[in-house]
Amino acid sequence: MNRVFTVAEIAQAHDGSLGIAHSFIDALKDTGVDAVKFQVHIAEAESSIYEQFRVNFSYEDKSRFDYWKRMEFPEEQWQGLKDHCEQNGMEFIASPFSNKAVDMLKRLNVFRYKVGSGETSNLLMLEKIAATGKPVILSTGMSSWDELDAAAELLRHYNNKFTVLQCTTAYPTNPEQWGLNVIKEIKERYNVPAGFSDHSGDVYACLAAASWGADLLEFHVTFDKKMFGPDATSSLTIDQVKMLIKGVRQIETACNNPVIKADTEKFEPLKKMFEKSLAVNRDVRAGEKITTDILEAKKPKGHGVSASDYRSLIGKTFKHNLEKWSFIKPGDVNE
Repeated sequence: MNRVFTVAEIAQAHDGSLGIAHSFIDALKDTGVDAVKFQVHIAEAESSIYEQFRVNFSYEDKSRFDYWKRMEFPEEQWQGLKDHCEQNGMEFIASPFSNKAVDMLKRLNVFRYKVGSGETSNLLMLEKIAATGKPVILSTGMSSWDELDAAAELLRHYNNKFTVLQCTTAYPTNPEQWGLNVIKEIKERYNVPAGFSDHSGDVYACLAAASWGADLLEFHVTFDKKMFGPDATSSLTIDQVKMLIKGVRQIETACNNPVIKADTEKFEPLKKMFEKSLAVNRDVRAGEKITTDILEAKKPKGHGVSASDYRSLIGKTFKHNLEKWSFIKPGDVNE
């Protein structure tokens, strides 16, 4: 099993505050995540006053356009966020939602691009990303196989390395919606790394995805699930992120160290201590026939006939008297 790459998705959890955005980076630096991901929204380029999704869902935004506008940072502030991530040993990743955002990320010289579920079929933007030659992460929450095939064909045309994430666009995502089986299907269909983008709000989905062979895990983060924001209830807290990363690394260790069940040599001292020998549970007389009713198994092993060989004694007779709780030696039995 390869090392799983982990991405903590801040998205809009900063609620338009540069200070909170930087605070997330500080909070995540000790969790063990490999990357911190943001979303780059430029309202005029990606939205319009006609966008009806989640209108009036906040106390301060009359329209979704207003909300995207409030989520913007100028380029120099994005540079500061990128520098902050890298200074703390974490990759800065961002999802662009317009060509203009792609251009800005290109100037920031990001290592790779993330394409969100709603943008996978946006071949106009995807080709602009592909032309950079940088690696790409594709999320698939809203995509059909035909749409994914088209995206994969485009990326292969530009020789981009890419990873495809199984994702379910439901907030939060219930277990029956996780679609862990798709991870293997992606690998077989495209012969590329496959991962899992999670919106469940708990650690279990990503742990399961790691066990199913996910190469990359992406999950939303929040300081508190009661905070305002469209993803808060579907996010992990910082403490949950720490727990998740610990679990993922343990799963890697387990998968990379298969246990050979046939090899019990290292257990021999314990087997002698805990396994048992046969004894009689009452006084018996010479010539008495042996049945299971008079047998008991007692520790330790090696003080008589092994308990695992009891069937070899049934129906035979004792050569001489034995006292209650005496171990049965091979010489105590008539052949």
